[in-house]
Amino acid sequence: MSEIKGRSLKSILKASTAAGLAAVMLATAAPMAVTPALAEPVAVNAPQVPSFGDVVEAVLPAVVSVRVQSNKREVTSDESNFSFNFGGRGFEDLPDDHPLKRFFREFGGPGMEGPRGERGPRAERGPGRLRPTAQGSGFFISEDGYVVTNNHVIDDGQAFTVVLNDGKEYDAKLVGKDSRTDLALLKVDQKDVKFTYVKFADDSKVRVGDWVVAVGNPFGLGGTVTAGIISARGRNIGSGPYDDYLQIDAAVNRGNSGGPGFNLNGEVVGINTAIFSPSGGNVGIAFAIPASVATDVIAKLKETGSVSRGWLGVQIQPVTDDIAESVGLSEAKGALVVAPQEGSPGAAAGIKEGDVVTAVNGEPVEDPRDLARRIAAFAPDSTVDVSLWRDGKAVEVEVKLGELPADQTASADSETDAMPSPGAEEELANLGLSVRPADGGKGLAIVDIDPDSDAADKGLKAGETITSVNNQAVSSVADVKRVIDQAKKDGRTRALFQVESDSGSRFVALPINQG
Repeated sequence: MSEIKGRSLKSILKASTAAGLAAVMLATAAPMAVTPALAEPVAVNAPQVPSFGDVVEAVLPAVVSVRVQSNKREVTSDESNFSFNFGGRGFEDLPDDHPLKRFFREFGGPGMEGPRGERGPRAERGPGRLRPTAQGSGFFISEDGYVVTNNHVIDDGQAFTVVLNDGKEYDAKLVGKDSRTDLALLKVDQKDVKFTYVKFADDSKVRVGDWVVAVGNPFGLGGTVTAGIISARGRNIGSGPYDDYLQIDAAVNRGNSGGPGFNLNGEVVGINTAIFSPSGGNVGIAFAIPASVATDVIAKLKETGSVSRGWLGVQIQPVTDDIAESVGLSEAKGALVVAPQEGSPGAAAGIKEGDVVTAVNGEPVEDPRDLARRIAAFAPDSTVDVSLWRDGKAVEVEVKLGELPADQTASADSETDAMPSPGAEEELANLGLSVRPADGGKGLAIVDIDPDSDAADKGLKAGETITSVNNQAVSSVADVKRVIDQAKKDGRTRALFQVESDSGSRFVALPINQG
């Protein structure tokens, strides 16, 4: 018989028989002298994915855990290591006779775990005794011990401890805090230690899609690293007039507050401060204070312990396309003045309700947030030129700014009671409104509204009061019709209605070209 690749069939069968015998011996655990052949390890020739290891190794010593003590009975959200939810309600929201609440109170369990892990009800403590009430994250910005964290982490604390990644603990004192940007500055006085620190990045160069490495103390676990990208810039989350957050998708959880987000150069691009989460856990949407905001605020806290801001004293709202058309602006930019606060710098300078602030010192104002940030950037007692759009033309006023009070928001509150008053009810049929004179003859109280009208779509409701149309006071249907007729003659297709309710005053643009 012919040979197969230089081997005879006989030799092949002999080798096969030996291999089969070896297999049987292996299966029966019989002694064997056969060495099995090993397969080659799997190798994948794929592009090398960049590692964050070098960045983390460099910055981790600068990131700390921040522990807060106070004599408050309540605990903050950053203290709890776990968050439990029962049918949409938290533990404390359960009825006192609920079986779960009785069980946990008697035996200890979820919702009753203390900051140090003790079980069962917490022991009574005297009013002056300090106890742990919050825990978050922070980072050194200088070798002599300055630590940046969030205001909501340390707020109302009386004693502060920073814990390094290697477990060393140091007492810290509060240098200053700023609730409006949610920033705080601590100081560790340890003259014999030079701390590893990090610096802020130039966040003007941060792009959506750039890598970010978040380091913090989630759930009290200590130095934990997660990575993601910048998802968006300039986010407004409704926390205040200075909202300008970076949105990131790195896993940020409770306890990460105050922790830094780094770029690949190990520079801080943002400070983690809030998450969007229906459950309390990470869902990939976190918000960080940009480095540019933090740099300015922290410098002021370090210098004076507080932040002073300029104050204009006007209530404002955005300029929509409809509003821009109704007042004759070519584009929907600026901030519409709903009302100047009595005694404010804005009122003293002659700013009126219905004015649109278009620029400050010649710099265009994009929207209300932009105006708030620009005014806040000036020191109190600064004099600024404010450009306004009033009655279809540009107006300039000079304003000497005041100082924003400690708990003063960027807008004045209205306390107008706008319930309908007795009187003859009339219809503004083209607008879908039924109105009657308001108390004191000031304005028209809305009695009824057509649910299919533009007014209803814009949120007008019965019980609210129309006080002006196109910045002209109205007290009768005839007044409204007169103003609207003039607007039509001027080529306008919308009119600007000022509306007051229990929650304040606002402007709404309504179409006037029907009928």
